[in-house]
Amino acid sequence: MKMKSKLSENILIYVSKIDKMYTIFKCREAFDMLTLTFSILLLILGYMVYGKIIERIFVIDDSNETPAYKSGDGVDYIPMHPIKGWLVQLLNIAGLGPVFGAVAGALYGPVALIWIVVGCIFAGAVHDYFSGMLSIRNNGSQFPALVEKYLGKSVKLFIYVVSLALMILVTAAFTAGPAELISIKTGGAIPFFVALVLIFAYFLLAAMLPINKIIGKIYPVFGAILIIMAVAVFGGLLLSGAQIPNLTLSTAHPEGLPVWPLLMVTISCGAISGFHSTQSPIIARTVRKESEGRKVFFGAMIAEGIIALIWATAGMTFFGGTNGLGAALANGGPAGVIDSISIGYLGTAGAFLAFMGAIVLPITTGDTALRSSRMILTEATGKFVKVANRPKLLIMTACVAIPSFLLATIDYSFLWRYLGFTNQMVSATMLWVAAAYLIKEEKLHFVAGLPAIFMTGVVGTYFFYAPETLNMSYEVSLVLGMIPVIATTALYARAVYRQKARSVAEPTHIG
Repeated sequence: MKMKSKLSENILIYVSKIDKMYTIFKCREAFDMLTLTFSILLLILGYMVYGKIIERIFVIDDSNETPAYKSGDGVDYIPMHPIKGWLVQLLNIAGLGPVFGAVAGALYGPVALIWIVVGCIFAGAVHDYFSGMLSIRNNGSQFPALVEKYLGKSVKLFIYVVSLALMILVTAAFTAGPAELISIKTGGAIPFFVALVLIFAYFLLAAMLPINKIIGKIYPVFGAILIIMAVAVFGGLLLSGAQIPNLTLSTAHPEGLPVWPLLMVTISCGAISGFHSTQSPIIARTVRKESEGRKVFFGAMIAEGIIALIWATAGMTFFGGTNGLGAALANGGPAGVIDSISIGYLGTAGAFLAFMGAIVLPITTGDTALRSSRMILTEATGKFVKVANRPKLLIMTACVAIPSFLLATIDYSFLWRYLGFTNQMVSATMLWVAAAYLIKEEKLHFVAGLPAIFMTGVVGTYFFYAPETLNMSYEVSLVLGMIPVIATTALYARAVYRQKARSVAEPTHIG
């Protein structure tokens, strides 16, 4: 009888737990999870609807021979299946960017989710699609070559310098970070400098060997890990019972920092990142037909946005709000925050994923950054460096690898301070390239022109306001930040007017 009573008691306890769980889920689905769930659905709809619109504006033509076949060289120009291409592109552009950036951006509160959704659909995915497709249309050309063709030679030299600086900074930052963590995780058994050398040795191999030898083989696996990591954290959020913040329009930053323009620079990967325009040509040289472009370029950016949404929400939730998150970032940095969230939600499996995320994934960003810088430098010096392909490959790699390695040995925070500004300067330029192309082709140019104006405002205001640049007052920065906006908008309007005038002067006659 006593045994029966005990069994009944246990059953009641479990029923109570199940009921409680159901109540939690019911409430959360109705309230707490609304913002995150709706945001993810909007991104998916963005791919399905707006992605199609952008594709129709561009006008794909599968009869065009892609660079993978036209210029096949067995190193960079190699046909690749679109699923593999999508995974490689995702890891190229993402790595740990949508994780670290999203967690840092979560300090501003749920308003960060608005920027991720809107920025990703209307700016970032458009940016990535045109950077990839224009590269395909121009035989796999790098970003600076596209700038020259559509914005003119006067901008090209500046962009070559900025692009190379960005790639070198990314390579250095994504070498120093993992090397530091490896040294910490091994208790100093592997010193920082030794870890640095080992990582860089891999970078050199990945930059010089054919894309299908290392990157094409391991990247899909690491891309899958990035996705699994995000899905697992999403599941942890659902099961945690923690209060997930819902949408507000005000900043919740512990130090009261303004949303504009700091949030747009903090969360770049996951919303819009100029770095992507340097990566898209790598995969543009492997796309088999133009209709695969939306899946590979637009789709990878949307996937990155979803990853950023999950991690931004996790950052706000796990630490009980932005104040707790701010304290965690101050104590352990982004890597420490990721480690805490992963282990807290996922236990032992989380510890493994955190290790993969914090160490392996940044490495996979650094290697393609070095490869891109090698490709950009090769393209820039092609007319002057007249040597055989193999020696040229070694020379160009050495020219970008040496400064990257030297920068990786200095203060890590220094690299990040200048990375964000340079990155968004490149993103604004790429959007202007897309707008110029659409104007020239007499297509709907506003899809690129409006986000280009927006990002120009971000870069301009940040330049005057940020402590690493001019460090002016916020009010003054807001006013001065409009100067480049007014100037570029005037040039934009002039280009539209001139194209219309040319169309009137030279009408197309059919029949």
